[in-house]
Order: sequence, then structure tokens, then C-alpha cells
Amino acid sequence: MPVSKPIRIALVAGEDSGDQLGAELIRSLQRCAPMLEFAGIGGPQMRAAGCEVWYPHAALAVMGLVEVLRHLPRLLKLRRQLRRRLRQWRPDLFIGIDAPDFNLRLERQLKAAGVKTLHYVSPSIWAWREHRAASIGRSADQVLCLLPMEPAIYARYGVHAQFVGHPLAACFALHPDAAAARAQLGIARDARVLALLPGSRLGEIARLAEPFIDAALRCRTAIPALIIIAPMASADGRRAFAAALARYPQGQHIRLMDGNAQTAMIAADAVLVASGTAALEAMLAKRPMVVGYRIAATSHWLVRTFGLLKSPSVSLPNILAGRVIVPELLQQDCTGERLAAALLPLLTRADIDPELLHCFEHLHQSLSASDPDAAAHAVLATLGRTAANATTAP
Repeated sequence: MPVSKPIRIALVAGEDSGDQLGAELIRSLQRCAPMLEFAGIGGPQMRAAGCEVWYPHAALAVMGLVEVLRHLPRLLKLRRQLRRRLRQWRPDLFIGIDAPDFNLRLERQLKAAGVKTLHYVSPSIWAWREHRAASIGRSADQVLCLLPMEPAIYARYGVHAQFVGHPLAACFALHPDAAAARAQLGIARDARVLALLPGSRLGEIARLAEPFIDAALRCRTAIPALIIIAPMASADGRRAFAAALARYPQGQHIRLMDGNAQTAMIAADAVLVASGTAALEAMLAKRPMVVGYRIAATSHWLVRTFGLLKSPSVSLPNILAGRVIVPELLQQDCTGERLAAALLPLLTRADIDPELLHCFEHLHQSLSASDPDAAAHAVLATLGRTAANATTAP
């Protein structure tokens, strides 16, 4: 009588957004197929979904050319340790969730060893170094894309890629209920509210806390009754932001929150946000925003000197729209004074601009997949198994 053999899937997620994507993928796979085991690098959400977390995802949360170089010895050691553990565990499939600097080389090594590989979340090939698509294809058997324009780019390089929808699109209603969000947070319906989201990585918070706090307090000087909320993605992030806040005499007017970022954005009249996933969330929350961002000075010099950036915009709302629909203030322009000047017209408006709202709604619909388990089905197809089949051993 055959004995069921579990399918082993190894995953590596490099930051909070990857942890969330990994957890959602695990739950979706569990709905679609029996007898699955998950292990790798992740965070609390992946662990709660049923993944055996060997190493915490915070170990990979570095960004920028200079930051990666500074942490390179530690990252290389971690990758060697992980590779040894994977050889012992013998997964049927490896899924690298974002974190391309860490995952793609590991994927290539595992693929050469006969392990099927999949990369979930395409690197930003539409923004810079499009030719990376060919190299990514040599590492991964398939790329699962969150943005609808990405598979066509991969197709030009003969790489198998599939749009599976962006999971965040399902997390927001097409018409979010701001009154319910305010009630949940204990905020009056007629209050003026600004939400601050300075990023989830400690490096981002270190660079953005000062201009974001300065901008928020300038806005409060102009609108004395303004309520300012700052949802923090992690305890470490909260400590770092609170340390910066303590340097401002009026800092007590900024209310720190643990999580609840999506609710905070829906409740806000305007959002000041770091470029990245949070800017996409603000778009899905249908809230007007200002994007502020700084990278390390050396990283910025390298990007500009070598023309590495292809897209004129850095935030996903602008990239998806193909034009500037939200203001971006970057590097030396990302100052408290300039951010406040961009925010105040949004905070004093009665409501969001109808044209901007229509654009946000259209983009929201374009990110939604017709199949809510599209990513899981793509994973199973890569494995060569259907939801009805599991491996058996005599």
C-alpha cells in the first residue's frame, strides 16, 4: 500500500512584505493541495501559517548598493548555512520571495542541483537594468509577477513569467470605508488626519524619520487640530522612530501605533509615505499621498552616475499609471519644508480629487487576479502536480 510522501517547499522571504506574501501563499497552497511541508527564512506571519522558520527574515532586510556591500560577509555566510540545510532537507521546490540579491544566486545553485525553483515578486526590471530578466530566467524555472506589465518584459527574453495578481488588491475594498476605519481607531469623523509611514526597514526610518516628523509638525502648525498617526511595522521600527520623535518638543502630538497601517491609511485625509509597498497600499486605500524617499548618498551617486534608473518615477502608483499622479520628493528634495508644502493642499481639501480617485480605482482593478489562488496554482504547476495529486512512495 503506497505511503503518502509530503511535498517539501522551501521559502525565503527577506522583509515584512515578503513575510506577508509568503504567509498568504502558504495558506493558499494548503487550500489547494494536501501533504505539504514548508521551511526556510521568514517572519512571524509565515511561522503562524505553518512554515518552520530556520532563520528570521530580518537578517536579510538590507537595501541599497552600499548597505548590501557592508553586510555582504554576513549575508554570504547565511546563504552558505541555508544552502547546507536545504541539501539536508531536500525540498521539491524552492521559492525565493523578493530579496533578489540573496535569492537569485541561491536559486541558480539549487536549479543546477536539480531542485525546481520559482521566484515570487519580480525585481524592478521595468525601472532599471531590464536585461536582468535573462539572468533571472537562468535562476528560476518561473517568475510569479505582481504587476500586470511584467510578463511581457520577461517574454522578450524567453523567460516564463505569469501575472498572479497583487495580494494587496484583495486586502482593500474598491471603496474603502473611512468612517469605519476612524471608528476603529477612535478618531472623530470630522477630524483632519495625516498618516505617516516612514518605511519598515531600519535604514529607511533612519533616513526618513526626521523629514517626516518635521513635515507633520509643520502641517500641525498650519492646522492646529490636525491628528497625526504613525503606524509602525515592527517593535524595532517603533523604537527607532520614537527615538527620533523624542528630539522634537512637539513630538507628543504624533501618535505611534503598532501595525494597523491599512486602517490608518483609510482613516487619513492624506498620507506621507516612503516609496515601496506602502505607497501601493495608500493607492489601494484611495487616499491622496506624498511620497518621500532617501537612499544612502553613495548609492544615489552610483545610480545617477551609471544611469541605472530607467523609470522617471520611483513610486508604484506613478509607475503603474505611466505618469505622475502623486508627488515624489526624493533625496535633497525630501525635506520637512517641501513635504509639508505638498501635503497641506491635500489636508485642506474637502475630499480627494475625483480624477485621482478614478485613476486609483482603475489601477486597483488592474492588480486583481481573476483566480484568488493563482499563485498557488502556478506553484503546483511548476511542481508538475495538481491540487488533487500528492507524491506517493511504495
